[in-house]
Amino acid sequence: MEQTLKGKTILITGGSRGIGAATAKLLSEMGALIIMNYNQNKDAALKLMSSLTGKGHIMMQADFSDPDTIEKFAEQALSKVEKIDILINNAGIYIEKSFDELDFAEWKSIWQRTIEINLSSVAHLSFIIAKHMKKSGGGKIINISSRGAFRGEPNALAYGASKAGLNSLGQSMAKALAADDIFVYTIAPGFVETDMAKLALEQARGESIRNQSPLGRVAEPIEIAETIAFLATGKNEYLTGSIIDINGASYLRM
Repeated sequence: MEQTLKGKTILITGGSRGIGAATAKLLSEMGALIIMNYNQNKDAALKLMSSLTGKGHIMMQADFSDPDTIEKFAEQALSKVEKIDILINNAGIYIEKSFDELDFAEWKSIWQRTIEINLSSVAHLSFIIAKHMKKSGGGKIINISSRGAFRGEPNALAYGASKAGLNSLGQSMAKALAADDIFVYTIAPGFVETDMAKLALEQARGESIRNQSPLGRVAEPIEIAETIAFLATGKNEYLTGSIIDINGASYLRM
């Protein structure tokens, strides 16, 4: 397997912390030029940028809850580099609230925001970047989904639905784009030791969450990043359309 990403430009959304930050660090060590998107945490983004290996990396702010932002963000990113070889769609939100506690106004708000960020923004950005990749000779798109797409999320229904939609989007794009040498992969982690999961892991139920896996723990961000690196490198085109589970055997699907 080719172990280098030298000469490759990689766009990572939601890149300032957690899985995105671990991925940016690892791929920069492998020689890639990183375009790192963040939303609110500029301090974390700046800290990450200073830790990346190599020079010329780019930091870009964008709020993907605004659909009008996507096209502007993509155009700006493409204007800064010759081409984008790999797109990693990592930005996402998780809003948890008991179904019985929700009124309809809250339901609509959570649903719209979650679907916009977790699914619609990925679809729109992937569409634009894929059009670019068609002209530049191909590329790869790697989507970060979730175990929740398969097992259901009774206290985060919009999240589960958004990730199930993301799985289908990735598979459909894999079929649509294969002839253009654009390959689409999806990774479906379980719980990962990130800021988004921190609250749940620090609560009384944290131990039961860890014990969902026979390993007795949740994943570290680097474990997801290493799988992303495998997909980003090497001759693995025949994996296009695949959904790779990384959940420590906490949820096994047939």
